[in-house]
Amino acid sequence: MYKIIPLDKGLENVQGFYCGSTNVGLRKNSEDGDVAFIRSEVPCDVSATFTQNKFQAAPIKHFQKYPKNFQTDFVLINAKNANAMTGDKGVEDIDALMSKLSAKIDVLNPVMSSTGVIGYRLPLDKIASAFDAFDFNGKDSNKAARAIMTTDSFKKELAFKVELENGESFNIAAICKGAGMINPAMATMLCFITTDADVPKSDMDTLLTESTEQSFNRISVDGDTSTNDTVMLLANKTSGKYHKEAFKEALEKIMFELAMMILKDGEGANKLVTFEVKGARTIEEARTASVALSNSLLVKTALFGEDPNWGRIASTIGASGIACDDEKLVIHYDDLLIYDCNNRELDKVREDKAYEIMKKESFKVTCDIGLGDGTYTSYGCDLSYEYVKINAEYRT
Repeated sequence: MYKIIPLDKGLENVQGFYCGSTNVGLRKNSEDGDVAFIRSEVPCDVSATFTQNKFQAAPIKHFQKYPKNFQTDFVLINAKNANAMTGDKGVEDIDALMSKLSAKIDVLNPVMSSTGVIGYRLPLDKIASAFDAFDFNGKDSNKAARAIMTTDSFKKELAFKVELENGESFNIAAICKGAGMINPAMATMLCFITTDADVPKSDMDTLLTESTEQSFNRISVDGDTSTNDTVMLLANKTSGKYHKEAFKEALEKIMFELAMMILKDGEGANKLVTFEVKGARTIEEARTASVALSNSLLVKTALFGEDPNWGRIASTIGASGIACDDEKLVIHYDDLLIYDCNNRELDKVREDKAYEIMKKESFKVTCDIGLGDGTYTSYGCDLSYEYVKINAEYRT
């Protein structure tokens, strides 16, 4: 068997990777950086999944210009400016930056990722000034993780050592950002995963897609999807070690735990709620209803108000368009029966118990449709006054 062992800190645990950040003035009056980098001492295979928003940002278009199965050894990341909806000039600006970077350090097919306000071209001179400040041989995952934050209230980084039965091992680590515009169609987020495992490129592509579906594609803060969403997996293979099942489990674990961090950090959020829909006619119908629940503004505000109003749950399922029947529907909050056809009204005992559940930081809503075997689980949070304040003042 194998062991997946949590490690302190983040990207610095992975052999052959370097990272850091600096502040060039994009993020004003802050000790945190606003331009970060991840560098590998050897070329990496790279797999990525991107936003489903039709208006993909310039960094994604720049990435897609490279030939299939290209390798890279450098990722440049900036905050405060999304470089989205900037047309061909946005891509040309990235090429210009990478040309300036190449004058400072040898790089292979460098890629870029951006987060921030949509509709403005990158301040090239400011970002290029980072190249004089970077310690390209440094290892400071903390600074890199903090530099990519936008409305995040805390940094998000994780690392694991995967120890195989024969004593051999490899490492996997990640940093990510995300707190708002989170929707189960990729989240409004950036995630950069590094590993020294000798993982084949074909496994990277398959496992990243599968793990994204089980993690970032199942969370919702506000039902919006940004132009820049990116999950990137970089493998430099320097450990020379690999075990497919162990790597798969470690990748799924790191991505799921990061997804839960994003949800817990949802702008102004206080609660993390699991929405399991089972008994639907098909998995697709279960997914439709589950995602509708995690996206519903009425459900989210009921969660914030700690109001056990099962009517909002039932109404959302009915409005989702799936096959359903109020005679067969059963709703639980954790293990507490909230609704079935014989218990349509909450008596005082059950209502008091429901209030206690809804006061918790995390709980589960289970909806049994009673028509089949389809099951799907997504994850959501409440919607508070603070969410409105943060987004009303986003550019200020």
